[in-house]
Amino acid sequence: MTTDPPAPTQDPAKGSGRAGRNVPVSIASAVGLIALVLVTLLVWKTLFMVVVAAAVLVAIWELHRGFHMKDIDLPEQPLMLGGVVMVVVAYFWGAPALVTATAVSALVTMLWLLRRGVPGYVQNATASVFTLVYVPFLGSFVALLLSEGGATGFDRYDAGVKGILTFIAVTAASDIGGFVAGVLFGRHQMSPVISPKKSWEGFAGSAVLCVAVGIAMVVWVLDADWWIGLCLGLIAVVMATLGDLCESVIKRDLGVKDMSQVIPGHGGLMDRLDSLLATIAPIWLLLHYLVF
Repeated sequence: MTTDPPAPTQDPAKGSGRAGRNVPVSIASAVGLIALVLVTLLVWKTLFMVVVAAAVLVAIWELHRGFHMKDIDLPEQPLMLGGVVMVVVAYFWGAPALVTATAVSALVTMLWLLRRGVPGYVQNATASVFTLVYVPFLGSFVALLLSEGGATGFDRYDAGVKGILTFIAVTAASDIGGFVAGVLFGRHQMSPVISPKKSWEGFAGSAVLCVAVGIAMVVWVLDADWWIGLCLGLIAVVMATLGDLCESVIKRDLGVKDMSQVIPGHGGLMDRLDSLLATIAPIWLLLHYLVF
């Protein structure tokens, strides 16, 4: 019988509290990331896709490091190349091209692994396809959403830019609402084994802020009906929470606390992308058919 490895422990950093973060450093890093996103998105949205592609590369690198803890060796070269191609074709040619690029990337990666021989082939190939779907495929829905306003425009007020701002706002609202409510009122653990710091009170805070921001963004930014914002907020809070829990399970299974330390105060990039990756596909689906 096997048991999950205990979560690694570390001394609390100066300035950290019940949230388990160095709050000042965490806030500074978050502000820097938000500034990068807004500058690239509002100046020239195609430049924002460079940021998305770079995030995909870093995330694949982090998963490569993490899977090594279980003696799983992801082939970084085909995964990174395929991931960037998936983002690019989704932005310029849409969903059908993304599906094709994903299938081709998976096949090329499996063929690439043939060079290593038989031992470990199934686990490496399975982890590779999982990585393709989890990071670049889901991440490419950002490209699909941004391209709603046309893939080459400079207009900072087009549908795609507004859609991305809405997506980021509601997902951030889930994290912020859960963080604040969890720190102030968290008493009842949602899933003690998977994520001890996540509470039902935090989930309630996420839901309230998510719905409020969803309605505000849909009505005032997207100029659509309020009930779409309500649906958007509810979808975002559920998917963001599930995404966070899935990432927690992955880290516990791998026996790591953070996927890396590339973002001061936050850990790895995947530790920040978990909610975003989980929410983007249903948000694109809802906005594509009900708003744009």
